[in-house]
Amino acid sequence: MLARNRFLFLVVVGGAVLAVLSFSLQFLNLIPTSPMLDEQTVQAADGGFRGLQAKSRKRVFPVHHNQEPDPVFEAYSYCNTPNRTEQAWEGHSPVDYKLLSVHVMIRHGDRYPLYAIPKTRRPSIDCTLSASRQPSHPLLTSFINHMGQGTKGHWEAQLGSISRLPNHSVCEMGELTQTGVVQHLRNGQLLQRAYKHHSLLPSDWSPRQVWMETTGKSRTLQSGMAFLYGFLPDFDWTKVTVRHQWSTLFCGSACECPARSKYLEEEQRRQYRLRVADSNLERTYINMARTLGVLTRQLRAANPIDSLLCHLCHGLSFPCVSSGDGGTGGCLTMAQFAVIRQQQLDDEVDRRRFGAYRKYAILAMYPYLNRTANKMEQVARANEEGRQPRLGGEEVFTFSSGHDVTIAPLLSALGLEEAKFPRFAARIVFEMWKSPPTTQGQAKNKAGKSARSKSDQKDGDVFIRVLYNGEDVTFHTAFCHPSDRHTNQPLCPLKNFLTFVRKDIFSIVNATSYKEACYKLSG
Repeated sequence: MLARNRFLFLVVVGGAVLAVLSFSLQFLNLIPTSPMLDEQTVQAADGGFRGLQAKSRKRVFPVHHNQEPDPVFEAYSYCNTPNRTEQAWEGHSPVDYKLLSVHVMIRHGDRYPLYAIPKTRRPSIDCTLSASRQPSHPLLTSFINHMGQGTKGHWEAQLGSISRLPNHSVCEMGELTQTGVVQHLRNGQLLQRAYKHHSLLPSDWSPRQVWMETTGKSRTLQSGMAFLYGFLPDFDWTKVTVRHQWSTLFCGSACECPARSKYLEEEQRRQYRLRVADSNLERTYINMARTLGVLTRQLRAANPIDSLLCHLCHGLSFPCVSSGDGGTGGCLTMAQFAVIRQQQLDDEVDRRRFGAYRKYAILAMYPYLNRTANKMEQVARANEEGRQPRLGGEEVFTFSSGHDVTIAPLLSALGLEEAKFPRFAARIVFEMWKSPPTTQGQAKNKAGKSARSKSDQKDGDVFIRVLYNGEDVTFHTAFCHPSDRHTNQPLCPLKNFLTFVRKDIFSIVNATSYKEACYKLSG
């Protein structure tokens, strides 16, 4: 019987779902994708970019089937176990296109639970780092050594006292694990390989070319450092500045927005109504509370699925209690986990129907999107024909390390509401590309004509790509649907993104500006 139970748990070690009830309104639908491509296949695909984009979009948003998805199977990808082949379409472009800049937003890696299940033993996980313990990475030892030299870096005051490495032999609540560090070492190295042929950052990169920011949690700072260490061609502390974002929304000085709070409250009320109406969920919580010998409301407040996720991701059996502690005794079960997860899936569907979350997400992420748009426009202008390069270069790599409550509203604001929920170490990547210069009337003079003079040449156009966990989702965004696609261009014009951020995005909240959307009186 014990062997059978272990087998059942191992089947789902590949992933599970986080459901912090106070933030579970953020959840997006987990959509199964086709098997990952190996790196060799991706590299061989450089010349066939157009077909690859089409195939990639099919994998991200497959055709929905009538059969209800299995709630446990839907959770598989969440843990993001770093022992599998990773897929990455970053860095792939049509021939002769120039990569101008890259903007990355990540979620922190695997962490210890934020909540403890009453009367159960906390999962035993070591949060120190060791290259001899799995999962590991070829860069792990040198990463540990480099983080010990962090005093050479430049840290904003709020971050100076935070440990640069997870360092407790028994993890503290919310602490990044070794798995989380390895996930982002892999992410950083993956993108370093994707962009090295495009000369995004030279080996002698300057401090001006790299921007890094993180929230004030150790798990985001440490995840960010692991990613950056894997990404930079030559990690040099003297050139690294780590900036602090006090809000998980990365809204800087534009965080004040009363309407955003109103939409969030509407969404929370909707979520509560749906949850209390689910009799199967209520019975499950009652049975779990009876097993543990606690009040049902106490169990809900302890958010058991957050801890169960940790057990699943780390191959640990679900917690058990003896019968002599006020309850019936026994173990929490996979069936109970499945009921909670099914309710979350139902909630995601109802959330999209209701619409308040999308409005919240737009107001939540507008400041970040607007800042990104401004940075892109600045780099695009600096790359115009005839411009003199600035001393130290332009800011070509912007990197932000956040949370699920950062990634989820960003996906929704972009119109990607059916994208997979932010797993551990999830990443959203914005790429900006420039097409090669064209000759005026080139289409009408393909052959038999003498070369045109430089004065007849037209500077290349600028385009944007959006990728989520390595998948190209550009033509699923609200600003670049397939119907808007130029037949002779496989990418989305940057002007589409700029217009969306500065104008079109506010139509969803019946306004014409961020200030109006935040402060106008409701009818």
